[in-house]
This record gives sequence, structure tokens and C-alpha cells, in this order.
Amino acid sequence: MFVYVNGSVVEKTDAKVSVFDHGIVTGDGVFETIAVYGGRPFALTRHLDRLKRSAKGLMIEEPHLDEVREAIDLVITRSGLDEGKVRVTYTAGDSGLSSDRLTGPPSLVVACELSSFGNGTATDVVVVPWLKNEKGALSGLKTTSYAENVLALAYAKQRGGSEAVFQNLSGDLCEGTGSNVFVVWDGELVTPPLSSGPLAGITRELVLEKIGGVERTIPLETLYSQAISEVFLTSTIREIQGVSSIDGVMISQGRVGPITLEVADAFGKLKVELND
Repeated sequence: MFVYVNGSVVEKTDAKVSVFDHGIVTGDGVFETIAVYGGRPFALTRHLDRLKRSAKGLMIEEPHLDEVREAIDLVITRSGLDEGKVRVTYTAGDSGLSSDRLTGPPSLVVACELSSFGNGTATDVVVVPWLKNEKGALSGLKTTSYAENVLALAYAKQRGGSEAVFQNLSGDLCEGTGSNVFVVWDGELVTPPLSSGPLAGITRELVLEKIGGVERTIPLETLYSQAISEVFLTSTIREIQGVSSIDGVMISQGRVGPITLEVADAFGKLKVELND
């Protein structure tokens, strides 16, 4: 695999960034993970638009999206990647060993790897005891400050789950560590609104725009009620992945529900139809 680092394409083992990069020192950066199907990045324009929004939210210099596109193409081509994922990382660049930023140029790194996808499969999730601040400075931004999510995912895996789910300060369903959550609530497909604090996920966006569903505040306790017949996760890698249990409580009798399967099938077709 090859990696793009600040203007150069190098082999994975030769890829280096400064230990003074603010992304390393403080987690001061943003990123995107983009699916690659048949050698092509999926929904690339949407991902790059979000990268730009996240950088603006962190008050980092706006990324040059043409450079990012070219870097992605170079990495995919040089690596011969047919199916997998590309990760774009964009940081505030070199700085000192403090929270202050210097005025140097930002850093851009693009890497890729093989990956399997979860469309139509099922998994178990665990609700973590920590709360997401839906009104915080980083709410809705895809930043490299990911330690909270790493801790939550480790907590879930210790308890048999492959994903952790957060509630927000208001006690409402927010998001997973790297996914959005949809529920079938009294027969209607529902996901938390962005005001509840989740990331504006690209797969979430595509489901709402192209397949169906509405945004509505979901009190966390609703997840355990009989009003919820199905739950599924959406993300670049999970795609549409059913939830078979939450905290050990079975959902849809532990199987992928019929509406989840319909959405997964529709998303599978969308992967073929959608260009850029």
C-alpha cells in the first residue's frame, strides 16, 4: 500500500509525519473514511464537503479539495486497491508541544487499506455510561480527537458488543462511536436529528435522501420498549448493519429485521448507481 504525505506518494513503511504535528500533539485535525468500490471512491464529493466543514469548525485553514482528490486517486491507483477504504487526515500542521497552533501549513495524509463491509449483517451493541455533549464545540465535527470513542468501543467489546452507543446530555439517543443509529419506531424509520449531537454521517445522509426515514428525537429508554421493532447502524464500513441486541436485550428476535434488509438492499443498489 502507498500513502500520500504532504505532496509525496511513498510506500506505507516510509510514510512519516513530524512528532510536532498538532494532530499528534493534541489531536488537532479532521478526517474522512471513504469506501472504495471497484477502484473508485464512493460519495467522494459528499465526504470532501464534510471534510471542509469540519476543518472550518476547527478553524483550520481550508483544505484544497482538488489536491485531496488527486491524492486519493494516486493512492488508490498506486496501491491497486479495488475494494477497501481510504482515510484522509488533515491536521493543523507542525506546532510546539502545547495547545497553541503555529502559522505553518496544514498536513495532509491519505492512506488506504483493504476492508470488508457489513451490509445486511447483524451485530450487538452496548450503551456506554458516558454522555455526548450535543452542545459542545466539537459536536457534529469529524475530528481526530477520538480518544472518547476509542474508550467507549473498548468498553463495548469487553461486554460482547462490536459498537458502543452514546446518549446525549438530554438523555436522548445520539450516535455510535463510528456510526449513526436508525430505529423502526411504531413502523416508521427514524434517526436522531443533528441537534441531538450525532455526526452528519454520509451513509445516514444517503439513507434519508435516497431511501427514506425521518429525523426525530429518540429518548434512550425508547430503545428498550416494544415500540422499537428494529435497530440498525449506518457508516462507511458497516454500511447498513442490523442490531441483534442492545445490552443483551434482543432486537427483532436477534435477527436482521425486514425493514433493515430492505434498506440494505436499496443501499447495495445505490452503491452501483451513485457516481461521485
